[in-house]
Amino acid sequence: MNDKVEKDMSKFDWVTERASCSPPNIFKALRLQVTEDVKIRNALRPNNSPYEFSVAEHGDDFTVLLDAKDVQKSVIFSLAEHAILVRGDNGKPMFEVTLTFNDEGECRLNVNGKERDLWQVRRMALEELLFRGY
Repeated sequence: MNDKVEKDMSKFDWVTERASCSPPNIFKALRLQVTEDVKIRNALRPNNSPYEFSVAEHGDDFTVLLDAKDVQKSVIFSLAEHAILVRGDNGKPMFEVTLTFNDEGECRLNVNGKERDLWQVRRMALEELLFRGY
């Protein structure tokens, strides 16, 4: 069985996979998935909810907004040259996402020295905004 796995990997197109493991590509995927997260979260709100979530795009940034009666909060995702920056209200840094192409041929996201999947990065950035008592 190991020979079969090894043969499959011998034909692995690492060049194409590595090329797709770039901040602009991952940022685009992150934006699409965050937009879907916001759509799902809005659908889970009770009828006549006094709050709503939205996504606004501005060039190399996109912002997830909480708009409630007396509260406006946001999380900003920015594309930098070698990373994706995640900031809270007033531009306060939350964390930075860098990319690694590992020995298994997977594009992995690194946050604070730990490998993460896209969903984990989304949760780290948005969980408090989307679920803080609403």
